[in-house]
Amino acid sequence: MDSRTTRQQIYDKISASSKEEYILEEMKRLGFWNKNEDEPQLPELLIKKEGELQRDLNKLLAEKKRYEDKEQVLRDMRLKRMEAAKKKRIETKEKKEKERAEKAAQWTVTKNTDIIFLGQDVSGGLQQVETDITQLNKFGLPAFNDVETLAAAMGITISELKFLSYHRKVATTTHYKRFLVAKKSGGHRVISAPMPRLKKIQHWVLQHILNKVTLHDAANGFVLNRSILTNAAQHINKAIVVNIDLKDFFPTITYKRVKGLFCKLGYSEKIATILALLCTEPAREEMELDGKNYYVASGERFLPQGAPTSPAITNIICYKLDCRFTAIAAKMNINYTRYADDLSFSINDKSDTGNKLIQQLLWQVKAVVKEEGFTIHPDKVKIMAKGTRQEVTGIVVNKKPGINRKTLHRFRALIQQIEKTGLAGKTWKGGDNIVAEMIGYANFIMQVKPEQGIKLKQKLQTVFNLPLVQDAIRALPQTNNIAANKPANDKNNDKPAAPDNKDWWNVL
Repeated sequence: MDSRTTRQQIYDKISASSKEEYILEEMKRLGFWNKNEDEPQLPELLIKKEGELQRDLNKLLAEKKRYEDKEQVLRDMRLKRMEAAKKKRIETKEKKEKERAEKAAQWTVTKNTDIIFLGQDVSGGLQQVETDITQLNKFGLPAFNDVETLAAAMGITISELKFLSYHRKVATTTHYKRFLVAKKSGGHRVISAPMPRLKKIQHWVLQHILNKVTLHDAANGFVLNRSILTNAAQHINKAIVVNIDLKDFFPTITYKRVKGLFCKLGYSEKIATILALLCTEPAREEMELDGKNYYVASGERFLPQGAPTSPAITNIICYKLDCRFTAIAAKMNINYTRYADDLSFSINDKSDTGNKLIQQLLWQVKAVVKEEGFTIHPDKVKIMAKGTRQEVTGIVVNKKPGINRKTLHRFRALIQQIEKTGLAGKTWKGGDNIVAEMIGYANFIMQVKPEQGIKLKQKLQTVFNLPLVQDAIRALPQTNNIAANKPANDKNNDKPAAPDNKDWWNVL
């Protein structure tokens, strides 16, 4: 026996197999067992088999003894499960930490190269990036395959583009400055003037996209080389003139319609969403809470009256309306033009069927307006016969383009009164800023009768520079502050659109 083998080790070996098997192995090791490697002897096989059976029996006995103690079995199982659960928790934690790190890294990259969310209710189409190149080429429009390309073309960063287009129902900042302008028919109109950064981008959209779309010939408002004069010229010396106004024109053109327009032009839904958000804004109420101002949206987004993109978008959206009315006019042998929300029709010859023709026209106009998503203003439908004063967009069209004489006389009388006694107690259109209103009316006269309008503007310039009048101008509300000594040709489109910075001769 190996002197280095302890007694305990011998006992352990015997317990692991059998006494006979251990003795056999020792005898073979010491050379006392005659063995034939090719033909094993039967006793040796029996001893080995007995040892295997004994080991199996020992295992079974150990298992039996183990399961006899149920509490110990449960403890073992519980410990095993706890160890497995702990190991799994560690693995899961490491996996999630790794995923979070990867997502954070990916988000950092995405944030600098893409826009994937722009607020509730407007972000649904940001995953649609398919562009209709054929349609864009049809209109001659630039293509933008991704947000990075769009921002680069605008000359701004992606983060700035996201800031300007992000939709918030409750915001702490606003991209518009709102003020009221008196309506000719009474009441006030809300003007939403974009702040400089947004105004610059809107001018870019106007120049590079909207102005490239061909408009209908019937559209005269906010169109190059067209004006209220070209609009009225087609209704001069007509038997009957019919004027119809559309109610809430700009608010009727909502964000969804604007987005649909950009999609129809060929842009992907993602690019169309961003462009539509840049061109629309909801009505907002300013509230103060804990010394901080909040701007709360009070409805859905629509075209703000005051944004440079709004008139062009209305003209494009009204293309189908103009086509339908032009077709109706041609069929009925009448004339049709549109200036923004003012629809004008004129009948060339008065006949016995005139009343029937007008009834038929009004019925068809009402149907088309409704189908195109607009509403006729019930108080602004005017039918003017030859014997009465006929006006189209404020211009008298009975025989030739002219100005309402009574209004013009009253305007001249007001200038004389201001020259003598100042601005105190004087009004023109009923608004807070009589100076801006009078300058606007002088600009209107200059479009119809240039020589007469220039003389009136020069007279206004002289009167408004009188010390007595200057004191009153400086006392005007800050929201309508006027710099009355600026030259009438010093226009600057890059200035903020807010009324206190807008050129005083072009407020209206």
